[in-house]
Amino acid sequence: MTNVWFLSFTKVLKECDHDQSSQFPCDTEWRMNGHVKSMHFRQFMEPATTLLSLLLIMAVDSTRTVAASRNQECGNSLQQTLKLTRLIQKESVDLIKTYKASQGEISELLCKVSVFSVPDPNISGLEPSERIVSIYTHLQAFVPHFKRVYEQQTDLQLPTSPLLARLTRVSTHSRNLATLVNLFYQTLFPNVPIPEPAGGPTELPPPQNVFQQKVYGCAVLKTYKELLANVSKELRTLKSKVCRNRKRIQINTLYF
Repeated sequence: MTNVWFLSFTKVLKECDHDQSSQFPCDTEWRMNGHVKSMHFRQFMEPATTLLSLLLIMAVDSTRTVAASRNQECGNSLQQTLKLTRLIQKESVDLIKTYKASQGEISELLCKVSVFSVPDPNISGLEPSERIVSIYTHLQAFVPHFKRVYEQQTDLQLPTSPLLARLTRVSTHSRNLATLVNLFYQTLFPNVPIPEPAGGPTELPPPQNVFQQKVYGCAVLKTYKELLANVSKELRTLKSKVCRNRKRIQINTLYF
């Protein structure tokens, strides 16, 4: 069909060039050929437009599916982290009771003494990413302190003491919690490793006598319990903001 139209168009062009008297018929022929050309163009463009619309719909649906999947992954990861935090909170309460019971008659007095060699339990940072990093950093900072308390209590308690078993369990769960926080960070910021503490490893107190060890141990456990309360509160805030905002941002991106 294209070849026939082209030959007809060429014929008319030649006739119009050599016969000025036939200018009106030529103009009519030109318009007819232009109309045919326009019809061919529209016939070509209609399927292309339909295909483009279909591809756009498929792209939007695909992006929505990915956004929903990532939002669900964000929520699931955060829920697991929050669940373990609540478990350790309960264990920390029992651990402090067990610790006080194993330190003798003046345990209440020991746990009221201030100690400055224990990590700060407060979460810092302005952006959600900074606050997640702060949670991870604080949890990691308590690892060597738990190890020191365990070593000290090993010298003060019998091998069968329930305190040692509770210390081991809470310390293990705390490391697992730090791992979950790291995974949650990776869910929100893929391929971006979580920053390590700028100040390096946490400094431990110098050698202590028995009284100082008991005071230090109680301070570590009480401060850690306070940290867990802050972490739980922070995770609930992130749950209501980060994952939902992530979904909203992804949906808005589709239309703007």
